[in-house]
Amino acid sequence: MSASSVNVVTHPLIQHKLSLMREKDRSTKGFRELLNEIGMLLCYEVTRDLPLELVEIETPISTMQAPKIAGKKLTFAPILRAGVGFLDGMLALVPSARVAHIGLYRDPATLQAVEYYYKAPQDLSDRTVILMDPMLATGNSACAGASLLKARGARDIRFVCLLAAPEGIAQFQLEHADIPVWTAAVDERLNDHGYIVPGLGDAGDRMFGTK
Repeated sequence: MSASSVNVVTHPLIQHKLSLMREKDRSTKGFRELLNEIGMLLCYEVTRDLPLELVEIETPISTMQAPKIAGKKLTFAPILRAGVGFLDGMLALVPSARVAHIGLYRDPATLQAVEYYYKAPQDLSDRTVILMDPMLATGNSACAGASLLKARGARDIRFVCLLAAPEGIAQFQLEHADIPVWTAAVDERLNDHGYIVPGLGDAGDRMFGTK
C-alpha cells in the first residue's frame, strides 16, 4: 500500500471530536457518543467513491433518471469489541447494510490477534466490505481481520480506524497492500505495551467502562 492509500481525514468536526475523546477525564457515555459520531463522519469519507447507476423514478412532478448506489449492499465488519463503537453511526447512514462480526482479542504476552468468533454474509465477493477497528496499533488485529475476510471471499475491502501508529500502518502495508485505510490521525509511535502514544488509552475499556 502506498502512502497515498492511507487517507487521513482532517475534517474539523472529526478533529474536534477526536480531541474530546483523547481527554482522560471524558466519561464513558461521552466517549461512546463521540465514537459513534465520528463513525458516521468517517462513513461519509470511506463511501465517497461508491459506484452509482441511473434508475428511473417518479417524482411528484415527472419521471426522471436518478442516481442510486449500484451493486449489492455494503457490509460493515467491526472487529469486536471496540469496532462496534463505529457501527451505529455507520448504520444510521446506510441502514440496509449487512453486518459481519469478527471476534479477535490481543494476547497480552505476544500482542498477536486470537480469533474467537466470526459470522458474515455468504456473498462477500460481491460486496464492498468496510472493516473497522478504532485503533491501528501493532496492526495485528486489523491484519487478522482482513485475512479472515479474504479467506471468505471478500475482494473489495476498506479499513477504517480512529487512530493509527506508524508501526501499525507499516504492518498493514506489508500484509494487505491492496486495502486502503481511512483514519482520523496518525500518532507518534507505540509504547512498550503496544499502545499508541499519545493516543487515547484502550478504546474498548473506555467505551464500555471496563477499566
